Amino acid sequence: MWRAPFWLVALATGAKSFADNPILGSEALNRRGLHAARFKLAQRLAWWRRRRLAAAVPAVWRERFDRDGYVEVRDFLPTEIFERLQQSLTSREFDGREQQQGDAITRRVPVGPGLLRNVPELRKMVEDRSLRSLFAYVASTRAEPLYYVQTIVSGHASGAPDPQLELHADTFHPSLKAWLFLTDVTDDQAPLTYVAGSHKLTPARLAWEKARSITIKDSDRLSQRGSLRIRPDELPTLSLPEPTRLAVPSNTLVVIDTCGFHARGSCDRPTVRAEIWAYVRRTPFLPWTGLHLLSWRPLANRRAKWLPSILDRLDRLGLVKQHWRPAGRKRAIDP
Repeated sequence: MWRAPFWLVALATGAKSFADNPILGSEALNRRGLHAARFKLAQRLAWWRRRRLAAAVPAVWRERFDRDGYVEVRDFLPTEIFERLQQSLTSREFDGREQQQGDAITRRVPVGPGLLRNVPELRKMVEDRSLRSLFAYVASTRAEPLYYVQTIVSGHASGAPDPQLELHADTFHPSLKAWLFLTDVTDDQAPLTYVAGSHKLTPARLAWEKARSITIKDSDRLSQRGSLRIRPDELPTLSLPEPTRLAVPSNTLVVIDTCGFHARGSCDRPTVRAEIWAYVRRTPFLPWTGLHLLSWRPLANRRAKWLPSILDRLDRLGLVKQHWRPAGRKRAIDP
C-alpha cells in the first residue's frame, strides 16, 4: 500500500507499463476508460503544442508529417559535408555499448562534447536550425534530443526472433526517433517500416487502445510493458494501409512519431547498417514546449554519455536492470 501514492502520481507522467503499475493495468479502470483517456489527452496536448511550433518548420516537411507521421528527406546534408561526416564516423573506432534482441544487435556510441569537438560536421548537423525545428515539431517539445552513432547488426547472432520485427507503438503518447543513415539501406537490409497515418487520433485507434488495455493481462510481455503490438491483419480495421518499407540511400534523414505503428523490416541475410540516431521522449501532459532543464547546453551535450554510468550504478543497487553492455572499441560498420 505504501507504493500506491507513487502509482497514482504516475498517471500524470509518461509512465506506460501496465505490468508495473496496478492502477495503469487495472482491467476495471480501463473498462471505464482510464488508458483511453490518457491516450486521448496526450494526443490532444501534443497537437496543441505542435501548432505553436509549426511556423518554424518548412511547410513541405510539416505537411508530410501531419499526413503520414514520418518525414523522409533524401540528400539531407550537402554532399561534401556528408562525405566528411561519413568518413569520420565509419573509419574510427569508438567505445560503445550494445544490446542483443533476438538475432539482432544494436550498438550505440553516445554523442558527447568530445565527439562534437572532433567531428565538426556532426556539430554543425545537430545545431542546424531546420533540423531542430523539425525535431521539436515531431516531438511536440523543444527538449534537446539524445544523439548516438548507432549500428544495427541483423542476422549475425543466434537467438529468438527479433521483437523489433513486430509492428508496435513505443508508447501511448507522441515521441520522436530520427535517423540520418551513414550507409545505404536496401530493402533486404532490415529497413525501418512505418504505417502511414497511424500517428493520428482517430475513433478507431482510440477504440483499439481501450480494447487492448482491457485485455492486457493476456498480451505479450512487451505490450504489457506499454509498447503495444498490432498484427498486420488488424490494420484494415483501423483504416490503415500496409507498412511502408523505408529502403533509402545514405544521407537520408528519417524522422518519425513513435506513437505510430512501426517496426524493423525483415531481412534474409546478415546485414550491418550505421546511422546517427536521435531520440526525444518527454512527459506528455505538460502544456509548455520548453522549460526543460536537461536541455541546458552544458547538460544536454553530456546526457548521452552520463546515462550508461547512471544505469550501471542503479543496476548494482538492484533498482533497475542495465541491458546495455560494453562492446569495446569498434567501428560503426563492424559486424
